[in-house]
Amino acid sequence: MNKKWIIALIFGFLLIAGLGYFFSPSSKGEKSYLKEKVQRGQIQVTILATGTVQPQNRLEIKPPVPGRVDQILVEEGQKVKKGQILAWMSSTERAAMIDAARAQGAEEVKRWEEIYKPTPIIAPLSGTIISRKVESGQTFTSTESVLVMSDRLTIKAQVDETDLAKIRENQKCEIRLDSYPDQPIEGKVVHIAYEAKTISNVTTYIIDVLPEQAPENMRAGMTANVTFFVETKNDVLLVPTGFIKYEKGKPNILVEGSDQKTTLREISLGSSDGKRTEITSGLNEGDVVVLEIIKKTAQGRNPFSPIGNRPAGSSQGPQQGQRSSGNPGPPGPPPH
Repeated sequence: MNKKWIIALIFGFLLIAGLGYFFSPSSKGEKSYLKEKVQRGQIQVTILATGTVQPQNRLEIKPPVPGRVDQILVEEGQKVKKGQILAWMSSTERAAMIDAARAQGAEEVKRWEEIYKPTPIIAPLSGTIISRKVESGQTFTSTESVLVMSDRLTIKAQVDETDLAKIRENQKCEIRLDSYPDQPIEGKVVHIAYEAKTISNVTTYIIDVLPEQAPENMRAGMTANVTFFVETKNDVLLVPTGFIKYEKGKPNILVEGSDQKTTLREISLGSSDGKRTEITSGLNEGDVVVLEIIKKTAQGRNPFSPIGNRPAGSSQGPQQGQRSSGNPGPPGPPPH
């Protein structure tokens, strides 16, 4: 009987100690609050995408017949017009005749040059020379390109399929090149791809963005970040997105009353830029909204744990500055 009483006493002691640990104020943690006043302002919804600078139409210029370059008239980066002569060339036969005439003197060369005229290489469209692959005196075949040109440079931006419905042709956007991040470039959407590309199980569409005025330092192959302007609203009620929580699938927010007490109020949401969210109903300008934060402060030893106590702020409880598990943020769109 004595042994049974001893076991019962030990069990009772452990039970009381455990209940005291779990229900003591120190084990629950301290509460702190962030407060924000509901204000009116502007919200701008954007989509950010990464792309590459590429010619909209890249054209390799190949000679009609094999031969030799007599004279190149353009340089890389030079703008040319449709029909402009870019170079003069001699066919293989003309080049052989001119070389043979040189052995007979300058007059013979001049005579054959007048009889057998060189062939011009002409620009098929207006644009920019982006590559010069030959020099004067160099020979080539008819399958080799001597010059490469493009009509204009565009940015091929990759947009996730979930954002595609927010993109439209002629939509305004801002371009920033990784090489020159402090130089914003205005642009617009000129084409939306009809066929998707799937990379690492992510489905994206290529959006062609045309700069309103391409700067001289823009080069094909550069990496660019494109911000698409989806929607701008002025004079709307705004709250921090992190203050919003969901109860039974409906958005709610804690509101502080004149008596300093907080009540949970149902709200209706509008547009969001990720950091701030528009409130269409449920709040008034000047209302004070509250975010409850729990900081774990327990210092005692858990009598049921073989490891002992865990320090406050460990991975087993919410950190300072994090929302508690009962107050998650909205599952809305990620910030762009």
